[in-house]
Amino acid sequence: MDHRSENIRGALLMAASMAGFVFNDATVKLTAANLSIYQVMLLRGIFATLFICLLAWHQKALFVRLPGSDWKAMVLRTVGEVGGTVCFLTALFNMPIANATAILQALPLVITVGAALFLKKAVGWRRYLAVLVGFAGVLVIVRPGAEGFNAYAYWAIGAVLFVTLRDLVTVNLSARAPSLFIALLAAISITIVGGLMSLTEPWKPVSTTELSLLAGAALFLIGGYLFGIMAMRVGEIAFVSPFRYTVLLWSIVLGIVIFDEIPDGWTLTGSAIVIAMGVYTFHRERLNRKNSLRQTEDNSN
Repeated sequence: MDHRSENIRGALLMAASMAGFVFNDATVKLTAANLSIYQVMLLRGIFATLFICLLAWHQKALFVRLPGSDWKAMVLRTVGEVGGTVCFLTALFNMPIANATAILQALPLVITVGAALFLKKAVGWRRYLAVLVGFAGVLVIVRPGAEGFNAYAYWAIGAVLFVTLRDLVTVNLSARAPSLFIALLAAISITIVGGLMSLTEPWKPVSTTELSLLAGAALFLIGGYLFGIMAMRVGEIAFVSPFRYTVLLWSIVLGIVIFDEIPDGWTLTGSAIVIAMGVYTFHRERLNRKNSLRQTEDNSN
């Protein structure tokens, strides 16, 4: 299989991954009128844990021995996973799906800064400038002080910070930690936190329809994770990664069709800025990787 066909396959898988995440978000949002956030975390988490357990058992990744350093990283990763889930669901339940999703697209920019600060990755002035412009795009979406401003946008920003912590810690996990095992621990943690927090508020009756929606949301979520892993293992990362931004197209379409939420011009403008800066960041990363490889080859000759 040539590189072009692998890249196309990787791009399609990434688009499918983003569709899985957005369909999960939309399905969860449909339950927001009747269920609390913590009920959703508990019930969806139970379904997700069962599904992942079956997959992990089939792949012989259900029981894994990990070094102590991995378990320490897992604790921090769990904090990021649970915090990101609580923050994003809070935003999703209280603002248009396209707006919450658009803010989350600042994630690659924040990870760039985090990698420079905490992982000592080299980041040039061009990427720092792209990050600043990207953050300006987030402010255009959030519009603090604007009439009708939804303060729950800050919860979406909180989700970005928690997910950044999760992803930066994940980089330090050893190859002995299978992806399915990591996903299983995340699902179990979210289920436990959702269950404990649901005890602090009155339990709302759950209908068969809502249970079906949450089971479907769990399947969409797992599909998003698995397709994303497959996408990053096919083709060139620099080509495939920008297709993460198809998530915005999915969220806009589902927001209009299901929730009658039409993004305004400011949201679309801010989203375009964030996407452009994210794609530019991926482009600079690809150029830096090529230059590093070239220098390595020159030094070896």
